[in-house]
Amino acid sequence: MRNPGRPQRGIPKKEDPHRINERISAPIVRVVGEGIEAKIVPIREALMIAEQAGLDLVEISPTANPPVCRVLDYKKFLFEQKKKQKEIKAKSAKVVVKEIRMGPNTDDHDFEFKLRHAKKFLEEGAKVRVEVFFKGRSIVYKDQGEIILLKFASLLEENGKVEQLPKLEGKRMMMMIAPKK
Repeated sequence: MRNPGRPQRGIPKKEDPHRINERISAPIVRVVGEGIEAKIVPIREALMIAEQAGLDLVEISPTANPPVCRVLDYKKFLFEQKKKQKEIKAKSAKVVVKEIRMGPNTDDHDFEFKLRHAKKFLEEGAKVRVEVFFKGRSIVYKDQGEIILLKFASLLEENGKVEQLPKLEGKRMMMMIAPKK
């Protein structure tokens, strides 16, 4: 038995995003729907139209004057909306940023190795952040770091385009390369 003085615990019921059937409070509404002539009628008549069609009356635009209600299958309508939301979410690209770090005195073999990785990342559709890290007093080789980054960018020209030119931030110089579409 439920105690009327205490609030009910558990999962709160999700409220419908639209007012349907008897929950519509407006006295007069504009009724629209497939195979239904758009007209302004009292709420009782609108509910009868929906009932005769075997469908629900759903308040689509509550702020309009009078509110617009559509005659449709509400569960199917919600399903279609969820489906559209999923499609929009799937189409929105998730940007992945891969990072490659080098020193100002990186050897040719290591450079080639990191270049191959960068090409692979760009082919997969990820952005690449190339970073030259200056340890200790190697900060005096800023020019060398910039030369390495620009050489890296020129060798990746066919796979990607430079989004951000080499920029020194503290002890690191970085550059962003985005994949070519």
